[in-house]
Amino acid sequence: MSERDALIEIACRLFDGERLSLPAAARFAAISRAAMEGELRRRHIAIYRPTVEDLHQDLDTLRNLPGAGS
Repeated sequence: MSERDALIEIACRLFDGERLSLPAAARFAAISRAAMEGELRRRHIAIYRPTVEDLHQDLDTLRNLPGAGS
């Protein structure tokens, strides 16, 4: 494993453990955000992890759209 590959692997694991944000993981691995997303997808690591609160906010937004409930 090369040093570059090791940095990417560590960054992916830190992101998966919620120790680094996506931009921070990309900086740690010295790759672009898009490349980091690709590395995460390749490892089947979820990039976006919506919370229950996110879901509630989205539902509230949808309920308040013009024409909602009509």
